[in-house]
Amino acid sequence: MDVLLEQQTWRFWDQSLSGKSRSALESFAADDLLCHVVGQGQSPATVRTWVHDQTVVMGIQDHRLPFVEEAQDFLRTRGYNPIVRNSGGLAVVLDEGVLNISIVLSEKENSIDIPTGYEVMLAFVQQLFPEAQGKIEAYEIVGSYCPGSYDLSIGGKKFAGISQRRLRQGIAVQVYLCVEGSGSERARLIQGFYEVGVQGEDTKFSYPSIKPEVMASLNELLQATFTVQDVVIRIQQLLHQRSEQVVSQSLMQEEAELYRFYLERVLKRNQKMLEG
Repeated sequence: MDVLLEQQTWRFWDQSLSGKSRSALESFAADDLLCHVVGQGQSPATVRTWVHDQTVVMGIQDHRLPFVEEAQDFLRTRGYNPIVRNSGGLAVVLDEGVLNISIVLSEKENSIDIPTGYEVMLAFVQQLFPEAQGKIEAYEIVGSYCPGSYDLSIGGKKFAGISQRRLRQGIAVQVYLCVEGSGSERARLIQGFYEVGVQGEDTKFSYPSIKPEVMASLNELLQATFTVQDVVIRIQQLLHQRSEQVVSQSLMQEEAELYRFYLERVLKRNQKMLEG
């Protein structure tokens, strides 16, 4: 894992402030763009940080809920915008206290299997929080939202989840870190989403039975007072430790057209899913 984190050059693209009021769909397009340019060797390996206000990102299976329209209305009445993402998993909450990190790597020269991608992000998060040394574990937290084998937890309480997106020989490993606020409150929102969406109907897919008490934020777990921006600074410091140079670079002019292509594709797909 350390070999993949030690790059000669890291590109760092911070959207933790600039992306807040924008749609999270723009972030999925950005990661698709980065998969393309990193995968094809047109950009160095990249870490992108992003935050979006009051959004619930639904998975494809969520869109198949028996009462999906009512479930989306439930979210809207509570001030959350529902969208459908282009990678696997189930519904997650994004808000100003949740920091998303994408690590984008190329497998043009050497392939990176799926478990390795997860392990890279696990190692990255563990190195970000030395005060949690030996405490951060990766296994499925039953009762959490978007459960998976790489749920990150401390003392059995989940604070983060990892997903992957693969495109054009590029891999975006994405994590959502619940840094600030209440993890259980976010879980209660998703609990209500599924209750409204299922309403006791039999479904082919087994949707999670949410137990809010198994989710928490890093601040709650570490009895800390981190802000999202504190963690962004730590990320920059860690990248400087693991490379010869860090280039802070947002969307480059020569990437703009390709970004518009991926954004249009993401927007069309989301619209089709929400209407379907």
